[in-house]
Amino acid sequence: MLIPNSEHIYTVSQLCRESRLLLEGNFLTVAIEGEISNLSRPASGHIYFTLKDEKAQIQCAMFRPQLRKIIFKPSNGMHVSLKARVTLYEARGNFQLIVEHMEAAGEGALRQKFEALKRKLSAEGLFAESNKKPLPSLAKKIAVITSSSGAALHDILTVLNRRFSALPVLIYPVTVQGENAKNEISDAIELANARQDCDVIILARGGGSLEDLWAFNEELVARAIYHSEIPIISAVGHEVDVTIADFVADYRAATPSAAAETISPDQQQWLKHFDHIAQKMATLLTNQLSGTDRALASLQHRLKQAHPGIQLQMHAQRLDDYQIRLARAPKQIIQHNKLKLSELNSRLMANNPQHSLHTFQQQLEQFKNRLAIPLQKSLERSRIRFTKCHKGLETLSPLATLSRGYSISTLAGDGMIIKSTKQVKLGDSINIQLADGTLRTRLDKIHDNT
Repeated sequence: MLIPNSEHIYTVSQLCRESRLLLEGNFLTVAIEGEISNLSRPASGHIYFTLKDEKAQIQCAMFRPQLRKIIFKPSNGMHVSLKARVTLYEARGNFQLIVEHMEAAGEGALRQKFEALKRKLSAEGLFAESNKKPLPSLAKKIAVITSSSGAALHDILTVLNRRFSALPVLIYPVTVQGENAKNEISDAIELANARQDCDVIILARGGGSLEDLWAFNEELVARAIYHSEIPIISAVGHEVDVTIADFVADYRAATPSAAAETISPDQQQWLKHFDHIAQKMATLLTNQLSGTDRALASLQHRLKQAHPGIQLQMHAQRLDDYQIRLARAPKQIIQHNKLKLSELNSRLMANNPQHSLHTFQQQLEQFKNRLAIPLQKSLERSRIRFTKCHKGLETLSPLATLSRGYSISTLAGDGMIIKSTKQVKLGDSINIQLADGTLRTRLDKIHDNT
């Protein structure tokens, strides 16, 4: 950081940069409250506004990633509580705040109270799944605890009328906002349980801020829901709104309309189901009658077949059949034995050893002929190859070379073949190998061609 003195002259950008670093170094994240004014929303998705009180104002910027995390839409005139970084926009030299978090002023304390009660009731087991009662599969009567003039009641009745208009609805009108709302809501729950004239309760209210929905975050209401013997559906606010009543209730619906959808049957599906059952019963009855007719016809046929006259005819016919078969039996046996004897004689002739011996002799002769020819050819090839090898051996033999007038000289002492004059000296004994014998001589002169 530059140290200001009377001799240093800042540029505008240097001064703005040093001011920004000074602000950011001394103010980390700060909490601040004020009223929104001059709110603008450019196409980038960020928002820019002025935060003011009765004596001063400051420019603020909140970028899109942080803006997505809040559950309400900021607007001019709204009193808000911010967590922000203090900085300076160098391009214009504007002192401003970069907002990290925003909530409606006053909600912070309520939110802390909400979390504290939530932890307390959870520790006591009021939210446990094991304590939740199942909803009836087909409700006979529904009780609705809500404001008689609110949109929630209208939405519930509209859905119920559309889905199953014959389903009775009992309305318990209460105040859903204000100081006395918690007492009216808990009293209505207790009254419905005392009367026992319904088998499910819808606790409903339209959407709003945390403060607007606070009656459903009261401990008195939570304990009334918990002690209710009748299953309770919590349908408070919109899907993003969460209350203590939602955690304690036996079922939580995203909206009042969704609660009505959940607990009411679809009359069109029921009518289709009844039609299907009627068709199935008619088919079963038809099949049963057809089966009965077939069984009756079968019994009639069996009764007719069991008549003594029919049985007597069958026995008489069977007796005639036995007599005919008995008369034919000796002839058939003799004919069968003749055929079997002829077959055995043919098999004996076919297996005569004389036929097999002749066949084996022919095969042996064929094998001998087939073996002799390759053997003769192989012998002839071996003879030719031997002749060629013999001639080649004679050509390469040292004796053949000697017979043409050449000789081989070796030292008499070690028999080493003499290939150079440098291997001998005067007076050495030399053996000279000729074709028909060996000569020994003594060296008395050496002539070197080099």
